[in-house]
Amino acid sequence: MIDSAPEQLRGRADLASAFAAVRTRLGLIALLFALAGMGWWWAVDQMRGMDNGPWTDLGAIGWFLGTWVVMMAAMMLPSVSPTVALYSRMMRARSRVEPLLFVLGYLVTWALAGAFAFGLAVVGGRIDGDLLTWTRAGRWLAAATLLAAAAYELTPLKNVCLSKCRSPLGLLLGSWRDGWYGALRMGLANGGWCVGCCWALMASFFALGIMSVVWMAIVAGLIAIEKTLPWRRAAVYGTAAMLLALGALLLAAPDLVPGLTIPASGSVSEMSQ
Repeated sequence: MIDSAPEQLRGRADLASAFAAVRTRLGLIALLFALAGMGWWWAVDQMRGMDNGPWTDLGAIGWFLGTWVVMMAAMMLPSVSPTVALYSRMMRARSRVEPLLFVLGYLVTWALAGAFAFGLAVVGGRIDGDLLTWTRAGRWLAAATLLAAAAYELTPLKNVCLSKCRSPLGLLLGSWRDGWYGALRMGLANGGWCVGCCWALMASFFALGIMSVVWMAIVAGLIAIEKTLPWRRAAVYGTAAMLLALGALLLAAPDLVPGLTIPASGSVSEMSQ
């Protein structure tokens, strides 16, 4: 009985440590969802009345990137929270800062993707007298973007990137780095795979109205479904079918696209001001 006392104490200590680790991970997930909720609240407030349909004016680059990062936090943090929780578990609660740096690296990757998209939009707005105007090539480019996004859903590259997002254990083990800088690097790497998985859906978001709360919610829902639904093939093929239908409607009858704002002018010529 006396000899078993230290073992019982160690067992209780291990149990307490396990419960503490679970509480830490649950707290981290709750924090990510709270940040996502705040992002949704802010985005809805800021985007009210700004939706001008496909290729909506993005404003100045500083304003756009700030809004874009908040939007990405709102849209992506819920679906990436299992990966962050797994990273925290693999760290064995050695630090509460490093999971947050992981999230920061993830958002930095999406910020870079947003800057790239802004640059493409500026170039498109300046080609041949505002190429993205709805009455010129804007409608056709929007439809083509949706059809290309539908095709990308079925490519091997999409499959590889989605596999990394759905099963991040191998990715985390293969790219493990210790310390604050390592956490940031791993977040950047995870964000890179996520961009590879979701860039076509984000391009569709631009094509349908980047300042539309409705399409923001739909695209965020599709991303979450693809990353978390057990029936992966059904999720991917369902998303592809939806994008294909939307692209066809934009070509044939844009008035029938639910939630779509037909641009009054479609001008994006003031984007870089």
